[in-house]
Amino acid sequence: EVQLVESGGGLVHPGGSLRLSCAASGFTFSSYFMRWVRQAPGKGLEWVSFVDTGGSSTTYADSVKGRFTIARDNAKNTVHLQMNSLQSGATAVYYCNVLLGAVDYWGQGTQVTVSP
Repeated sequence: EVQLVESGGGLVHPGGSLRLSCAASGFTFSSYFMRWVRQAPGKGLEWVSFVDTGGSSTTYADSVKGRFTIARDNAKNTVHLQMNSLQSGATAVYYCNVLLGAVDYWGQGTQVTVSP
């Protein structure tokens, strides 16, 4: 059974940082790109970042480029999202995501709230 379990969310002041983690199981983690996707209150899903199988190639949405860093640890089947210089626009539920064949798998999400 594929499982993605996110953690690390919370309440942070503007300008602060958080590090999200996603623990994956049930598939060959090192063979698949991993993604972070977020959903702000009242809005649709927004792709944030993805990392290739080896971790050497990363891509970011323009809205987070230069402030967020994605990284993976294939030995521990985990993917992380380091988020710096957070602003209120980053308030959202953050999901870990993997596409296996034609099926998208999602974690339960972790809430990030940026507030004074």
